[in-house]
Amino acid sequence: MPTLKQFNTLVILEFEEKHFHLPTHSHTYYEIVYIYKGSGIHQLNHNCIPYKAGDLFVISPEDEHYFDIKKSTHFAYIKFTDSYFSSKNHLVTDEFLAAKPESIMCNKLLKEMKLVLDEPCKTILRNTVDNIVAYNCHNNVASSPLVFYQILSIFGLIKEAVAKMDVHIDHGLADKERLISYIHQHIYEPELTQIKHISNHFNIAVSYFSAYFKRNFDISYREYINTYRTALIEKRLASGQLTLKQIAQEFGFTDESHLSHFFKNRKKISPASYAKDISPLQETVN
Repeated sequence: MPTLKQFNTLVILEFEEKHFHLPTHSHTYYEIVYIYKGSGIHQLNHNCIPYKAGDLFVISPEDEHYFDIKKSTHFAYIKFTDSYFSSKNHLVTDEFLAAKPESIMCNKLLKEMKLVLDEPCKTILRNTVDNIVAYNCHNNVASSPLVFYQILSIFGLIKEAVAKMDVHIDHGLADKERLISYIHQHIYEPELTQIKHISNHFNIAVSYFSAYFKRNFDISYREYINTYRTALIEKRLASGQLTLKQIAQEFGFTDESHLSHFFKNRKKISPASYAKDISPLQETVN
């Protein structure tokens, strides 16, 4: 499955097709897709969502999607990278600083349902997309405050629509500090740091949680968890205050053998040998 890349901070496209020009794919940027006319099925993360004129979809990095066109479809695409909004924080209202547009787009519930907009929101959305597409003839479209506020208004419509659908998206994607804080707080409870649990806690789709973590921390989620757990176990062993059984229980290992296997796999030495080797060093320091 191809992964599409984009280096421009903002790209606006408008086109009509009888057959979608791409296979199922993911990409490194964000997409807002508006349907001017036509119908078919939007295959998004293995969800099959029927579409028609007036529908709006948000696609995030690592989402997998494809349009199965049944009736010739006229699309408007608004594609932007991470830096598009981050470079314009001085223009964003406090409301959107609390719930970033990128965070809203990563909400997994928006990949499982179709947004329902009532009038006058449907007409406002159509006019807003028209304005953005019309302005695309300008060379400075990526730096234009006018276009930026038009795009921001689309997210205002999205928030209003999901509020009426009783879907909560304000907390969307976790920021780095809250995510790391949660991991450190629950490192002793393995079930709470499983991807399926932590992604649900932070309202991040399981399908792209690992990619999100790697992109933001330059280390895989599993490697981060194992490295941090190992460092804490080393401290416990060095202190000499706890038995292997107590350490195993503290970190949620099934027994001492499970702990030993984990530690030896990471450090190439058994916990008992590590504790024995570190003891003379601790006495020297003290």
